Amino acid sequence: MINYLIRRVGYSVVLLALISVAGFFMIELPPGDYLTMYIEELRSRGDTSAEEQIDILRARYGLDKPVYERYWTWITNFVQGDFGRSFYYEREVKDLIGQRLALTVALTMATMIIQWAIAIPVGIYAATHQYSLGDQITSAVSFMALGTPNFLLALVVLFVASYYFNQSVGGLFSREYIDAPWSVGKVVDLLKHLWLPAVIIGLSGTAGLIRIMRSNLLEVMRKPFVLAARAKGLPERRVIIKHAVRMAINPLVSILGMSLPNIISGAALTAIVLNLPTTGPMFTQALQHQDMYLAGTFLVFLSAMLVLGNLLSDVALAWVDPRIRYD
Repeated sequence: MINYLIRRVGYSVVLLALISVAGFFMIELPPGDYLTMYIEELRSRGDTSAEEQIDILRARYGLDKPVYERYWTWITNFVQGDFGRSFYYEREVKDLIGQRLALTVALTMATMIIQWAIAIPVGIYAATHQYSLGDQITSAVSFMALGTPNFLLALVVLFVASYYFNQSVGGLFSREYIDAPWSVGKVVDLLKHLWLPAVIIGLSGTAGLIRIMRSNLLEVMRKPFVLAARAKGLPERRVIIKHAVRMAINPLVSILGMSLPNIISGAALTAIVLNLPTTGPMFTQALQHQDMYLAGTFLVFLSAMLVLGNLLSDVALAWVDPRIRYD
């Protein structure tokens, strides 16, 4: 296992390096650059002052250098903790992304916890009560949840809360805690607001996990070792929980890492709708303005989360199923 982890870490470093190269150059693919967009914006307002200083501005932003040179400068500084300076916000990138990345991780973890806490017991119930009314209701709700986009559900929740209850459900903090320093009160306030966007973002994933858990458990319950356990006179609850569920949960653990991209991509649109201070809105804005250092830094960190998630899912799978060994 130790050798496997060392190899995976090495592969992860190479993968993140390739992602940084591909992502940086893809951000550069649209014609023009940030300065071109900036000058067009000023021109639309009737201000031509930036055009008179275009060479100075290009040198200031480093846009007078070839793209490969800009990438090499950024990535060499990146590994030293200097992520560059945001063009659009005119601030250091590391000062912009710290809290947003932390809140994104918190929202992602809360979403995954809610998904698993709901999907596993509901999937077990649906499988052990196959074709019952509860199973049919669960299946119907699951299919509707799978077909409902997260951002659409967020819009519906915003409308219902505002129109019928005169309440605002946007953001992750109350007004008095938005710019306040971190404290116990702010953490408690975050937890009070975190569950709703986590439920909205995780709805589709929860429905999918319920269907997977149900089908896996139904298949495992027909295996010979389950029939043998029942023949020995073991209680049905013990047969299901100790023997069948332990095998049926393996595919869920194996797709744990692959569920992270869906959560993060779903969180981006939902964060824009609900005005959440996570990476989604700022990352989208950075891409729109070709803010390469800010967008590239977000891309690397989000990719690192996905790679780490896949690694943890492999380790968890080996822990859950002793038959699995990594040489």
